[in-house]
Amino acid sequence: MRGEIEMHWKPFRGGTHPNPAKRTAGLAIEVVPPPGKVIIPLQQHIGAPCKPLVKPGDEVLTGQVIGEPGGFVSAPIHASLSGKVAAVAPMPTYTGQEVLSVVIDSDGRDQKHPDLTPHHTWEQASSKQIVDWIKECGLVGMGGAGFPTHVKFAPPADKPIEAVILNGAECEPYLTCDHRVMQERADKVVLGLRAFMKAVNAPAGFIAIEDNKADAIDRLTRVTASLPQIKIVRLHTRYPQGEERLIIKAILNREIPRGGLPADVGAIVSNVSTAATFADFLLTGRPLIQRIVTITGSGIVNPKNLEVRIGTLLEDAARYCGGLQDNAAKLIVGGPMTGPSYYDLAVPIMKATAGLVVLTEAEARKLEPIACVSCGKCVEACPYGLLPNFLGKYAELGRIADAEKTGLMDCRECGCCSYVCPSRRPLLHAIKSAKAEVAARRRKG
Repeated sequence: MRGEIEMHWKPFRGGTHPNPAKRTAGLAIEVVPPPGKVIIPLQQHIGAPCKPLVKPGDEVLTGQVIGEPGGFVSAPIHASLSGKVAAVAPMPTYTGQEVLSVVIDSDGRDQKHPDLTPHHTWEQASSKQIVDWIKECGLVGMGGAGFPTHVKFAPPADKPIEAVILNGAECEPYLTCDHRVMQERADKVVLGLRAFMKAVNAPAGFIAIEDNKADAIDRLTRVTASLPQIKIVRLHTRYPQGEERLIIKAILNREIPRGGLPADVGAIVSNVSTAATFADFLLTGRPLIQRIVTITGSGIVNPKNLEVRIGTLLEDAARYCGGLQDNAAKLIVGGPMTGPSYYDLAVPIMKATAGLVVLTEAEARKLEPIACVSCGKCVEACPYGLLPNFLGKYAELGRIADAEKTGLMDCRECGCCSYVCPSRRPLLHAIKSAKAEVAARRRKG
């Protein structure tokens, strides 16, 4: 053990300050009725895809397991409404890939599976039991990464966890779903954190929130007033403050070694919405079949924060918000700094879908890149001390080995380099392509 945890709370080097554009921050969550149809991909997480447990024609109930994990790094998939399985087939997703998916036509009754039972006595449960429940819930990182949560909470025995940190920074522009969860469901956020701490016997818990969310800070401070083991940490507002390495550095003043994981420095980082969802599971037995998303941007008629069922089509969520403006031109799933752009709304909302940002023609105008002017702004902005200018050039020239030697795989793909580049060079795109090439080569051995 490292002894008493050192509180740091200092800003990181680099980063940037994009326009926050959080116009939905003050809008309460609206619960959207179950849709007439859902498309539920069997891979909504990092790791092995799930294997289907249903076939066309089967009747399913809300919360029923329809996809079993394909390996340890995987998470079960559940039916998000009751009805009949219309198809089990590859379907497009906003990732650009077709994924084997289960299509369910609603019966309009939303009948819950009888095995959905609460776990009110979780405080008497063992750590292993809580980790098993995390897996049973189908929980993955809901901030965008989609990493199976039970894997995070099963660190090696020789790496004791001293702190569980909930990420409430929500530093991506436009998105406010986590903000609203902290404001409206603070009790569940804290309950989920307490359960996470018990899962790894961590003595300390932290909820890290950027200082532009004063109402959420005040709300959670009140909720945790009688819990001395949990501290609310007010972080400086700066993108990408929500990245787990930066949060650990800011709070604990510990740096994850190259190629390492948070557990290597005695920490686990999870998302506030992930914690609140696990609290729902403990209180009701309901697995991860719904989530909060932000539907926003100047291209949306009435931006909102919505609670929707997993598998709801983005077009249905946008329609609930009044649809698209006539001058809507670009669709971004997630935040504009890291989220993928897609051409169609007829794709499903998944477990890690934090929102949809719709930009207008004026906002989405394409700026042609020019040659690098060697200004060094990308180097100044990189929070990880990398050289994005060299990484981008090596990637463009196909010199992948040189890119690796220059720290390619240490890039966390925050997009700061592309955002600040006055030459509008597609640095992040080039770096991501190079990383994908390295990953493909490693898989082949």
